[in-house]
Amino acid sequence: MPEFPDADERNPLAEDCQRCPALVDGRECISWGNGPRSADLVVVGEAPGYGDPDADRWQGGNWTGMAYTSRHSGRRIRGLLAEAGYGHEDCYVTNAVKCFPPDPDDPTTNREPTAEERVNCRPYLREEIETVAPRAVVTTGKHATQSVLSMVDREVDGFLDTVLDPVPCPALSTTVLPLLHPSYQEVWRSRLGYTREEYVDAIGHAIGEL
Repeated sequence: MPEFPDADERNPLAEDCQRCPALVDGRECISWGNGPRSADLVVVGEAPGYGDPDADRWQGGNWTGMAYTSRHSGRRIRGLLAEAGYGHEDCYVTNAVKCFPPDPDDPTTNREPTAEERVNCRPYLREEIETVAPRAVVTTGKHATQSVLSMVDREVDGFLDTVLDPVPCPALSTTVLPLLHPSYQEVWRSRLGYTREEYVDAIGHAIGEL
């Protein structure tokens, strides 16, 4: 079980945010980044899911106010990086979009954030990256990767081809390392030819080479 972040590690960059009306209406709270401001890695997800308010602790960022704190994706990505040698003290964890984006047909199901919502949140994400000044920004999944690379005017073509392929980003003074989204890593990892142990080793090696 990976370590659950302390509430004191939550990094609220605004007292409130009203930039995206649909997100304001659908969220329970803003899911801010959390972790050491001197971390080696900034880990970026797409956006918080609805979460589970009845969970003992891992309720998800929509309820805890801290990114990647769900029982499913949050525990998986934190545990995966810890196995690769980058535990709680090494990772600042956040999302490209800070609020749960509800599906209009089912307010407990998330949709993809819109382009406007991504743009509205981008200043927060850039501030986090610039504050932490990490060795690498680890992006989890296609959409998180595109959100980060859009800040340096890069596009993602064929996401699977980018996994574990470092992208130097001088404009951010760091390197972006795309990983599979934790919710789908079991499906896609085998298609990339990795066992779990090989994937963990490859992550540790890729970060260590930066």
